[in-house]
This record gives sequence, structure tokens and C-alpha cells, in this order.
Amino acid sequence: MEQDKNGEVYSKVVRAGKRTYFFDVKSTKGNDLYITLTESKKTTFNDGRENFEKHKIFLYKEDFEKFREGLDDVLSKIESLRETDHADEKTDENSSFSSISFEDL
Repeated sequence: MEQDKNGEVYSKVVRAGKRTYFFDVKSTKGNDLYITLTESKKTTFNDGRENFEKHKIFLYKEDFEKFREGLDDVLSKIESLRETDHADEKTDENSSFSSISFEDL
């Protein structure tokens, strides 16, 4: 397993608006892999100075599968909620047309 002096094996950077996410795969001295998830958000002070606020989560190998299951579950739920919202919008649009009476015209 190829790693740098800090134990980093692989890194993926995802830029998303004002936030940047770092997905880093690292290795312990015993060659166990773990992941660090870092959110970095750029903030600017009134005097123009910039600061990066960082939040980090460590995810260890024994938790990989449970983490994946949880993430898959919430992403699936979001997708289903979005589909439901779009279906509700279509129903609302159709119901507003059907509630018009000729006497109202």
C-alpha cells in the first residue's frame, strides 16, 4: 500500500459552493485503513481577512459498512421525498384547474 509520510493513501476533493469536502483514506502504523471526512468553509471577516472553518470526522474500518448503510438510507429517502414533492406539485396544479367553475368566469 503506497502512502505518504502522514499515512495518507488516497484523497478526493469535492468543491461545492462555499464549502470544500475532503475525503482522505489514511493508514495507521499497523496498516489499518480509516477515513477522514473534512468540511472546510471559507468565511470572511469585516476587515477582509479570510478564515477557513474546518470540521472533521474520523471513520474507522469497523464502521465503514454501517456508515455506508446509513448514508445510502438517507440518500434514498431524500430521493423518494423529492419524487413525492414533485408528484404533489403536479397534483396541486391539476386540482387548481379542476376547481374552476364556469360561473367564476
